[in-house]
Amino acid sequence: MRAVDIIIKKRDGFELSKEEISFFIQGFTDGTIDTYQASALTMAIYFRGMTDLEATYLTESILHSGDVLNLSAIKGIKVDKHSTGGVGDKTSLVVGPLVASLGIKFAKMSGRGLGHTGGTLDKLEAIPGYNINIKEEEFIKQVNQIGIALVGQTGELAPADKKLYALRDVTGTVESIPLIASSIMSKKLASGADAICLDVKVGSGAFMKNEKDATLLATLMVNIGKNCGKDMTAILTNMDEPLGLAIGNSLEVIEAIDTLNGNGPKDFTELCLEVAAQLVLSAKLAKTIDEAKALLEKQIQNKEGLKTLAKLVEAQGGDASYIYHPEQFRKAKYTAEVKATENGYVGHIDALAIGNAAMMLGAGRSKIGDAIDHSVGIILQKKVNDKIHKGDVLAVLYSNTQEVEEQALIVRKAYQISEKQVDSKLILKIIK
Repeated sequence: MRAVDIIIKKRDGFELSKEEISFFIQGFTDGTIDTYQASALTMAIYFRGMTDLEATYLTESILHSGDVLNLSAIKGIKVDKHSTGGVGDKTSLVVGPLVASLGIKFAKMSGRGLGHTGGTLDKLEAIPGYNINIKEEEFIKQVNQIGIALVGQTGELAPADKKLYALRDVTGTVESIPLIASSIMSKKLASGADAICLDVKVGSGAFMKNEKDATLLATLMVNIGKNCGKDMTAILTNMDEPLGLAIGNSLEVIEAIDTLNGNGPKDFTELCLEVAAQLVLSAKLAKTIDEAKALLEKQIQNKEGLKTLAKLVEAQGGDASYIYHPEQFRKAKYTAEVKATENGYVGHIDALAIGNAAMMLGAGRSKIGDAIDHSVGIILQKKVNDKIHKGDVLAVLYSNTQEVEEQALIVRKAYQISEKQVDSKLILKIIK
């Protein structure tokens, strides 16, 4: 078998076999296939696409290039969720504790943020003492004991994906849907869950800008997961405005705590209940989505979800008192209000611009290795379809420097004002 023959076959639009894909990925990972040949194949995939079966074979080859977590020692159905990345997305901090409070095992490995999207690990590290690095044995023991663990990646998961992504980033092939799907699913499958709910973001603040492409990606990821024996659900959600009100690490943790106390923003609460309810259905604890949501709402009302978040924090070395007394979180030194300059309704909020403004304040990274300031960020005061008058506060910037004119201007421009309300919904589609 030769790499050039595989490249030519895909270039000419033919379906690659499991053996051919496995040979290529193994060779690229161990260095026996050169980078320029891998570049040629990724470009051929970009233009020719892949069948669902090819994408499954690619995912499995990437998956088996490194460690695969064996969670068989965890009792019961193991569930996980994944978001394709958005602004203000702190869903795992609510969904995980809620489903775990019902006895469902939530075993999740998360990532750090880069650019305008925030990472779950960065948010968790806003809690003093929280340790994201625990060994696999401790991870399994903790999930068995309290039903939940939220950690950084352990072991060497999918090393082929790291090499492939670096290559795609410099060869103009990042946007290939089969390559995106196999990248995401290889890491999700390596994490060992039985059931996975994917939150696929659509819109200005998301990687997928339109519903058509997001549907293609979500459907392919669901089919890959099913082909690998997993219970799969994908939810397409609107990222044409930030999720919730808070953007910034400790600000988002506080909003997650508020949500578990029953005081969360409407859109964020709606999404958390939808994602969690899909996982409850996968765990066979409810027969209908309404029944699942009723169970979860009860766990908010009786504070069991909040208690489970506190248990998680304590188990991983964090100060659980912050969950019950979030006023302890370190606060930014300065605040600056961004005010409306006209009357009307909020017609659109450019989530990407808001995310970039928060990153410039210090809440995110422009490059890997940048330090994060957990205390800074943005709190939105107005959302899409809210009525506004000239002089109303649209958002508040939290900063440790007084020089925020540039960020304030970005936030003001992110708000588009219309004369009347617009059609807008959070959950666009559910794919199973």
